[in-house]
Amino acid sequence: MKEKYGYHAVFLTPSCTAAMEMGAILADLTPGDEVILPSYTFSSTANAVVLRGAKPVFCEIDPDTMNINVNRIESLITQHTKLIAPIDYMGIPCEMDPILDIARKHNLMIMEDAAQSFYSFYKGKSCGSLPPLAAFSFHESKNFSCGEGGALIVNQPDLVERATYLQEKGTDRSLVLRGERSKYGWVDLGSSFLLADLLAAVLLAQLENVETTVSKRSKITQAYRTLFTIYEERGFVKLPKPPPHVTLNHHAFFVIFDTADNQQKFLTMCRDKNIHPYRGYLPLHSSKMGHKFGYRPEDLPLTEDISSRIVRLPFYTDLADEGLDYCLEGMSAVLRQIYGS
Repeated sequence: MKEKYGYHAVFLTPSCTAAMEMGAILADLTPGDEVILPSYTFSSTANAVVLRGAKPVFCEIDPDTMNINVNRIESLITQHTKLIAPIDYMGIPCEMDPILDIARKHNLMIMEDAAQSFYSFYKGKSCGSLPPLAAFSFHESKNFSCGEGGALIVNQPDLVERATYLQEKGTDRSLVLRGERSKYGWVDLGSSFLLADLLAAVLLAQLENVETTVSKRSKITQAYRTLFTIYEERGFVKLPKPPPHVTLNHHAFFVIFDTADNQQKFLTMCRDKNIHPYRGYLPLHSSKMGHKFGYRPEDLPLTEDISSRIVRLPFYTDLADEGLDYCLEGMSAVLRQIYGS
């Protein structure tokens, strides 16, 4: 990963959750700090922040990508803001250049939640290669998987040595392994942020064949876009609109329906045909934990609205070889029932 994709240092972890938690320690989050992140993300993004005693500050999304709305970030910055944590939803890279500009202007750290975007590219550069910190997932639901696994990317050189301590339960064992010490001791915070060797071997075999996997998945993306485009042209749905300067890993595909009622009809009628799309994330700001931080559903009206109308379609690599035609035929029939031929 380091040699092929331009990362300064890579730390394989038991999960992306663990990578984010390790990154939050490296970012030196402490109680009273604030972290800006989208509400439309998985709970791990916020938990990494909350476990350090910091407060999540939720930002609206860009409906074209479901990523953080870059134009809303600066208005959320206060004297307590320490970190921006954007997510690459569905493998679509977030707009990293303006986020980096904002971070430099306000002296803030960035940790990119790149859980879904390994082998996606932003302006020709690998996701995770631009900010100081980034985290990948190799969970079973991702393009490349070892069941459970992740990686923390550290691109800021002065953080690398401390990262080795955090990964080894807060000890300087890495110095012993390099022959610089004869004994190691407890020198910092830390946990068992290590991926098992057997899981790393499973992952390596897939990372050596990324192009084949992504090529197959691109066929699914194109098939779904072809099916739904006619309904978008008629104003019934909205499809993802990645900017032209990104290259996708084809992690997933979403459709935003015109109404929550039609979204629910689509989900129910597809499941009756043994096709299983699903709704996606419930916004964090309107969750039980979000309420504890003082948020209400109406605080992020766009996120709340779109989350009630979005659907993620069935998506896994082998679908390109078997089952895709069945999905397309079934979903096409459902769409005709809902909207007419």
